[in-house]
Amino acid sequence: MSAASEIDRMHALVDPIASDLSLDVYDIERRGATIRITLDTLPGSEGGITLDSLSLATRLISRELDHEDPIAGQYTLEVTSPGLERTLRTTAHFAREVGKTITVRLRDPQADPRRLQGALVAADDHAVTLLLDEGDERVVAINDIDKARTVFEWGPKPKPGQQPGKKSSKKSNKKAAAKVPADSSKNPTSTKEKQPS
Repeated sequence: MSAASEIDRMHALVDPIASDLSLDVYDIERRGATIRITLDTLPGSEGGITLDSLSLATRLISRELDHEDPIAGQYTLEVTSPGLERTLRTTAHFAREVGKTITVRLRDPQADPRRLQGALVAADDHAVTLLLDEGDERVVAINDIDKARTVFEWGPKPKPGQQPGKKSSKKSNKKAAAKVPADSSKNPTSTKEKQPS
């Protein structure tokens, strides 16, 4: 059985289970002896997949695969979520992530630049459109993409009116005041250790 027909057979078994759990089959791939099934919440859902949902899906999928035996030989089943930074391999992946920041590595090693990062503004069956960090728009054929993934912005968002990386002057003044030692002779509430007699 070819790898493509194995994946199609896996989709036929896994898609109904995911649908019953209100989940989406984000990806199914085979890497050697490992079958990785990536599940996610339905597109447009608030929040991500929970550990309880993933555990239940794993048990149901494992039982179905044991019953149907769609893969010849031994394999390891891995049921996972796509994580914060999602690999983009299919046109459906790109279409789902429109509006998010992504990074792309082009297939051609001579491309200049080979790596692009920006907001994904459009995606169809043949190409994606990026609004690059520099402000330019770039259309890239999906066949020209070697690797792509979403980019998760770590850390809190800056407060309104404050630029990223700048700290409030109030914090630095408090730290400076805390470093000034108190003079115990002027502080009537300070305690002194009792000297042994």
